[in-house]
Amino acid sequence: MKDCAAAASLAALGHEARLKLFRLLIKAGPDGLTVGEIVRHLGLAPSTLSHHLGALVAAGLVSQERRGRETVNRADFAAMRALLAYVESECCTGVSPGVSTGVCAAGDAA
Repeated sequence: MKDCAAAASLAALGHEARLKLFRLLIKAGPDGLTVGEIVRHLGLAPSTLSHHLGALVAAGLVSQERRGRETVNRADFAAMRALLAYVESECCTGVSPGVSTGVCAAGDAA
């Protein structure tokens, strides 16, 4: 995972409502939840929920599947594991003083 992709995912999770939503979808497991079920659990207005789901989908952390008139939302467990592995990957490896890692440029998130 690239730095910019990790930053985009972490930014999406950086809002309390999105973090709660993502954690709820993790609890739901691979079956996921419909929008109605999420509304019942979190008490968010459907328009607010749509906004937050859109941010998580754009970050690659949630997938959506249409089933007739319903949309099933699922946490992308592979993306979650990749993000956690990225964060943990350099744990306790040491730091070289004065070394710059650069800044993400537009379009680097992929």
